[in-house]
Amino acid sequence: MPTEYHFTDGGAAAADLATRIATLLSEAIAARGTASLALSGGRSPKPVLEALARTPLDWSKIVVTLVDERWVAPDAPDSNERLLRDTLLTGPAAAAHFVPMKNDAADAYAGQPVVEAAFAAIPWPLDIVLLGMGEDGHTASLFPAAAELADGLSSTARTIAVTPPAAPHQRLSLTASAILAARHIFLQISGDAKKAVYAQALEDGPVETLPIRLALLQAQTPVEVWISA
Repeated sequence: MPTEYHFTDGGAAAADLATRIATLLSEAIAARGTASLALSGGRSPKPVLEALARTPLDWSKIVVTLVDERWVAPDAPDSNERLLRDTLLTGPAAAAHFVPMKNDAADAYAGQPVVEAAFAAIPWPLDIVLLGMGEDGHTASLFPAAAELADGLSSTARTIAVTPPAAPHQRLSLTASAILAARHIFLQISGDAKKAVYAQALEDGPVETLPIRLALLQAQTPVEVWISA
């Protein structure tokens, strides 16, 4: 079972999560001379990223990338890269080595081989993968009923191109194998709707129905969950 941290206040949860991430990054640098971190987009991670940006770390030794990305321009409002550049990759943290998931290819499927090659140069396994979860139980861009879900759950590649069945934009996503290879998996959730999905996902059932189960119902990698109101 995951280790859970419960907070009544989202800001306190974000600050605690940022401290945990910073501690592990520091330990990784001390042990191996480098650290790596894959982050999710959306509203929930924003205060975590802002808190991390203020944390004194040797950012020049940290590789930052994304868990998933929409196939939009890097300066588009929906871009996860833009979120990172506006929040985390500022001030001292701008010294981090950022590996994007979006390139100049016409679509995500054409761009995936380029992303896969770029990800091969990242020190693996990733030290930390910070996941989010949708109310449909998706995580990264591994969506229930997506045509690519089976490949995303079984592929030995690190990335996969995805067309979500309902959400806009093609996506690039980490595969299940890349996520589970990480040294630490974190999940951040808030609100009653997502808490209910999370509780359901902790019960035995097909990963295809609630893809977040790929992380929650496994014993390969430690999972820690920050839960707030």
